[in-house]
Amino acid sequence: MLFILLLFKSMLCDAQPFIHVHNDYEKSEPLTNALRHKAWSIEADVFLVGTRLLVAHSKNELSTAKTLDSFYLQPIIELFRKNKGTISEDTAYAPVLMIDIKEDGEMAIAALIKLLSSHLSVFDRTINSKAVQVVISGDRGPSFKWITYPSFLLFDGRPTENYDEAKLARIAFISDSWARYALPPVMDEYDRVKEVIEKVHQLRKPIRFWATPDNSELWELQKKLGVDIINTDKVAECREYFMKNKIGAN
Repeated sequence: MLFILLLFKSMLCDAQPFIHVHNDYEKSEPLTNALRHKAWSIEADVFLVGTRLLVAHSKNELSTAKTLDSFYLQPIIELFRKNKGTISEDTAYAPVLMIDIKEDGEMAIAALIKLLSSHLSVFDRTINSKAVQVVISGDRGPSFKWITYPSFLLFDGRPTENYDEAKLARIAFISDSWARYALPPVMDEYDRVKEVIEKVHQLRKPIRFWATPDNSELWELQKKLGVDIINTDKVAECREYFMKNKIGAN
């Protein structure tokens, strides 16, 4: 897809990391703070309960959980209305909303499609190039079904999975746990990390690691290794670090 190819090309040319806000809904200012600091992608975990998608990290939080629609989708839709077709006054800014489905992937995706289909100018980049790109992570359902879903949905891939061209075209980026690769305590011994980064880049996809130590040393290390998307719980600090060190994050 053109969006993914242009994204990957811009990442390689700029050699600058993009900021992914891990579990944004747990922050003191969900959505608002991520947008204020121009996060590239924003993560919300969801469970399907009846016909509703509820935003929560675990099932014991569901009794007080907000719906994805009220917590994220409707505020985003309102921002597009207010800014006449973009999410902010910065008309170049177009973030990703990553939906991490905790279980019941296929049914949750069906419920999500129903929610998004009424607002394609906000969530479909074939209609509006500045739309929010929705990416499915977590329980993504069987990969052979990805190509059957509307084109406004993309998926979070894994380096351990094999994809044909059709499936690869539906992948926005590829993610994995940092702990699977970065086992050595010595900072310059990251051959396994470098190998997986190279593998993903050969597929012309950006790479993200979750469960990384969340500090400036690891942000900088990831950038030097070629990680495209920096996973953080500290969006303001991460943004400030890259700006202060003149290696700005997108």
